[in-house]
Amino acid sequence: MRSALLLTAVAAGALSLAGAPVEAQPRLNPVIELLAAKKPVFGLYAPANRRARPGGPPLPADSVKSPAALAREALGATTSDYIFDGSMEGNFDAGFASFAPFAAGAFEAGLLQTSPAKRLKAPLFVKTPGIATDVKLAQERIIKQLGLGASGIVFVDVESADELKAGIAAMRFASNGGVRPNNAHGDAPKRWGMTDGEYHQAADVWPINPKGELMNFAIVESKVGLANVREIAQVPGIGVLFPGAGTLRGVYSTTGANGQRVFDEAAWEAAIQQVLAACKEFSVPCGYPAGEADIEKRMQQGFSVFVIGWGESGFKAVDIGRRVSGRAHAHD
Repeated sequence: MRSALLLTAVAAGALSLAGAPVEAQPRLNPVIELLAAKKPVFGLYAPANRRARPGGPPLPADSVKSPAALAREALGATTSDYIFDGSMEGNFDAGFASFAPFAAGAFEAGLLQTSPAKRLKAPLFVKTPGIATDVKLAQERIIKQLGLGASGIVFVDVESADELKAGIAAMRFASNGGVRPNNAHGDAPKRWGMTDGEYHQAADVWPINPKGELMNFAIVESKVGLANVREIAQVPGIGVLFPGAGTLRGVYSTTGANGQRVFDEAAWEAAIQQVLAACKEFSVPCGYPAGEADIEKRMQQGFSVFVIGWGESGFKAVDIGRRVSGRAHAHD
């Protein structure tokens, strides 16, 4: 009985999605195809080299993998629907410098499949730094990320509808009403297996353009963002709305009189549910940074797009999610 109830909840909440109708033809971006079909989506963080401990010995040279090797490893995780990279959220320039060869290596390793139809095996979704501090700089960065062949932009710490609108404008070419220069293609057309003209047509934002192959995640992770979450959820072109569960844990933690950190779990969970409620109210897919221990619970609640840590525990979380949702095989 419990399994039947859970599957019913997943089917109903697995995306109280709305948006474009189910596509008959395969999409270049399989995440869009899954969302349109109201199916749960599972993405994994890109694998990364271990970092040496501060003050500890350096890592052995033979333990450091090249970006191309890491890209091949990422593509080996065949049950993942997309590859997630968060390295550019903090130091954009350093993160971009390391992600660029990873992106190149991913496409060289077969990220683009051409048979039986042109399709990205696991499209690249990348975090971009907060927009509010310097909108023009933020938009320039987004345009650079798209030029690497990225299919998804992840907006962090969204606190207003205007921030999200500015981010979406950077994803759209000027000819489509955005601010991305019409000739700002970068290496993306070649990596998507298209001419510049074909890329220009395809590289627009779904669901605002039902034929677009780009999409975004918006993360709310502050009390200001929570206060505005209903307005954020109504922005045309929003793809998936996430509560920033990790950051919100800090927001709802205080230091007690004894100097110990005190976590208000009830308030934290209420914030998560506030984001989920906005998703349901405005028929926006709701995402969550789940793990092996909580993915089944979050699916039951109605979350349907997941970003999951790389490694054995993360692979198990994907397997659990696929089993619960009935998506036994890749891209089912």
